[in-house]
Amino acid sequence: MVGDEINRASPKTQSALLECMEERQVTVDGETYRLTPPFMVIATQNPIEMEGTYPLPEAQRDRFTARISMGYPSAEAELAMLDAHGSSSPLEALEPVAQAEDMRELIAAVRTVHVAEPLKQYVIRLVAATRSSPELRLGASPRATLHLLRAGRARAALDGRDFVIPDDMQALALPVLAHRLLPSAEAVVTQQPPERVLAAIVEHLPLPQLR
Repeated sequence: MVGDEINRASPKTQSALLECMEERQVTVDGETYRLTPPFMVIATQNPIEMEGTYPLPEAQRDRFTARISMGYPSAEAELAMLDAHGSSSPLEALEPVAQAEDMRELIAAVRTVHVAEPLKQYVIRLVAATRSSPELRLGASPRATLHLLRAGRARAALDGRDFVIPDDMQALALPVLAHRLLPSAEAVVTQQPPERVLAAIVEHLPLPQLR
């Protein structure tokens, strides 16, 4: 499911749209339908024109594995966009690249990627550091710990490895954790966003020693 500019939906609508992320079901006109895996939710937010929008509550943001800022495309990508959209819509030529069963097999394979015990302890220390930081009034949740571990396994698999390394966790810490954090009042005054606080935590936290 894709929720386009989800911050323009009312809180009640946001809650209804995101029911599927936790309960694995949707409710329409009082009738509940179970969702068959694989099922995922992608939502977009427009960072400009914030008037009349409703930022996602902390509990709902916590359900998203990662937040990625797209930014502007490169000149080459923008030129390709002009060529692709010049005479027709690229959506008309889209074809499936995988079946649902293929995705279920990939998910099962990623779950077998090895994570050493010292690396699990590193993830726990990293998350705990966000909870004790004086610059954050809300640290990462236990769900964040689990999501970071899962994302690390997926990154390792995409890199052709059957084991996770510290670089995986460091690379994923900001996209997986930052959107779950809230700055303290002092951090807001000194213009210390959660991303900068988290980057400092990652930089100074000792890496695990793996054999």
